[in-house]
Amino acid sequence: MNTDLNADLNAGAEPAVLDHRDLARAMGIFTTSPLVGPGLPLWQPAGAAVRRELERLAEDVALAGGCEPVYTPVLGKRSLFERSGHLAKFAADMFPALDDGSDDPLVLRPANCPHHAQLYAAEPRSHRDLPVRYHELGSMFRAERSGVLSGLSRVRQINLDDTHVFCRPDQVADEVRAALDAVLGVLEVLGIALDHVRLSRSDDSDGWLGAPAQWADAEDRLRDALASAGLPWVDGPGEAAFYGPKLDVQVRDARGHEETLATVQLDLNQPERFDLGYTAADGSRQRVVMIHRGTVGSMERMVAFLLEQHAGRLPVWLAPVQVCLLPVGDDPAAAAEAAGALRRRGVRVRVESGGSLGNRVRLARGRRDALLAVLGPREARAGVLAVTDAATGARAELPADELGRRLAEASGARAPRVRLDP
Repeated sequence: MNTDLNADLNAGAEPAVLDHRDLARAMGIFTTSPLVGPGLPLWQPAGAAVRRELERLAEDVALAGGCEPVYTPVLGKRSLFERSGHLAKFAADMFPALDDGSDDPLVLRPANCPHHAQLYAAEPRSHRDLPVRYHELGSMFRAERSGVLSGLSRVRQINLDDTHVFCRPDQVADEVRAALDAVLGVLEVLGIALDHVRLSRSDDSDGWLGAPAQWADAEDRLRDALASAGLPWVDGPGEAAFYGPKLDVQVRDARGHEETLATVQLDLNQPERFDLGYTAADGSRQRVVMIHRGTVGSMERMVAFLLEQHAGRLPVWLAPVQVCLLPVGDDPAAAAEAAGALRRRGVRVRVESGGSLGNRVRLARGRRDALLAVLGPREARAGVLAVTDAATGARAELPADELGRRLAEASGARAPRVRLDP
């Protein structure tokens, strides 16, 4: 690579920008429309690429943990949410019921746990069938006021990585520990450090569903799981979900603020309200325990968190554009051939042509493209690309197919960077 190209590639390092809305605008992650409405982001191709990779991670973790993927509708009768307790607790945060002319109108769901409860109830269960684990990456809706909406971090439609486990009481400890292990594994893959776990439990107020004895037993089970996991934790009286205590996995965002990225929740109330049980070994009917768990969590909040944590410079497997191909000279066929070789390996490629190289590099850096690959006459004759890792400055000259192979390998391993050394 000649010195002029070196100078262009070194120019225009991006400033540290923390707000995910600014980063999203520069990278083309999402947009909004007054015709669609506030709090309803439209995912652009770059954002869709990031979200799709996170969805794949969530599904891989769920499948590895013995979860069964399911799909359920975003609507349910009002009586479903009355019975689950969501309507009494969250009526102010739910959209009004649809006027369908019936006495039991349809409602956009604020959560999918009542739907999963109905899946469990669809057939009789034996103690031998448990645990049953349903996983869904589903949409949920919150009637947030316009004044509190903010980019991807506060929205009206949430796309949530959600799993519900139905198990016997003697299986709770193992299931909670497995859920914690799954969360910690996801944090490791995403490069997020655990700060602590909060045991979010009830307090002396009257906003909790269920008997105090149920709560005390559930909270003891979560304490035991924390003790066996050996994780740092704090007590959180009054922080529970309305239907049961939970373990909130707490991290620090780019500003140092504490944030909950994932939870493991015990629910002894919905199984009772929906009469969810199983046939025990002695032939008696027993009440099942329901565990709510997530790993990646809300796609919107996680993307906002990661954009700010990495200042937009996402790990290579998550980067919306993994290679920005920068042709120099008049040989469009060579650029098309190189781009094709990369795409055949599953690499996300953008060909940036037209205008000065310096301006194109600045555009690529503004989008936080992972790798910059120059293809000039010299590189075309040698059958290579002059590759620069925009985050580290590492450089190499590699054939397009070899670069594609290395990127596919890095993406498969969910590695933060691609190997450019010989």
